[in-house]
Amino acid sequence: MKKPGSCSFKTSIGGQALIEGILMRGPKKQAIVCRTADGLVEKIDELKFIKDRFPILGWPLIRGCAIFLSSMVNGMRALTYSASLVPLEEQGEPDKLDQWIEAHFSEEKAKDIIIGVAVVLGIALSLFLFIFLPALIVSLIKPLTESLFVRNIAEGLTRVVILLAYMKLVTLTPDVRRLFSYHGAEHKTIFCYEHGKELTVENVRPESRFHPRCGTSFLLVVVVVSILVNSVVRVRNTFARMGFHLLLLPLVVGISYEINRWCGLHDNWLSAVLSAPGKWLQRITTNEPDDSMIECAIRALQLVIPEEEGSDAWGK
Repeated sequence: MKKPGSCSFKTSIGGQALIEGILMRGPKKQAIVCRTADGLVEKIDELKFIKDRFPILGWPLIRGCAIFLSSMVNGMRALTYSASLVPLEEQGEPDKLDQWIEAHFSEEKAKDIIIGVAVVLGIALSLFLFIFLPALIVSLIKPLTESLFVRNIAEGLTRVVILLAYMKLVTLTPDVRRLFSYHGAEHKTIFCYEHGKELTVENVRPESRFHPRCGTSFLLVVVVVSILVNSVVRVRNTFARMGFHLLLLPLVVGISYEINRWCGLHDNWLSAVLSAPGKWLQRITTNEPDDSMIECAIRALQLVIPEEEGSDAWGK
């Protein structure tokens, strides 16, 4: 499986850690592989891209938001599927909202509604943590509000602190720590593939768990880019600032995606500098996996590697 350029090959295949499993998404299909008491469970789906129906959503700056929202929905579907494989005695009771939805809609419709609600709540929480809360906190510290320049910087740094604190807090949960170990397995396996090595546990294990094209890195880039983009907001009223930051969010996400995409296509000092903060953040969001996790990641990757060698190159 030696690739042209070997170590310089960069695949567009990406993944996501699930509950006792891995999602890998290739250029044409995605695969979910989860470990259960009965062994590995596999689920393969053909991919349908929204940009094929609406070409404008594939344009630079616009495609970032479309891909981000699509990834959230697909990721939530995959997480829900992996959770359904957990033994019933280990599953918690569904909350009252889920119970009401399940009682009033068919099983398939209820599942879609629950996923939709989860995505909306996830977006709402993100907006509160990274747009409304920073603006509110800084507005309460009088010296930081006297200069708009200082205020923009303070709000941006507050977003960074909130992101780091949130990531660190969730690692206190054993289930999340295990999830982050699967995240590490995903990165190591992709690196092994990109280096042209045979996909075996022995070859994957020594690879780095810090990958420059990780979605975690994207989140940090969004926070940093927001500092620059939001510097154009020249109003002092806190609620007006929140509104402007919300309106500028699609532009922030679009620019952040293009930066991540550019970094993935280049190997130079600038791409290394831009990728470094994301790799540092991955020290929180990835852990070293065990062999069983690596086996999951290997199988999921094998299922999405395209037949045409090199057709999964990054940027195609």
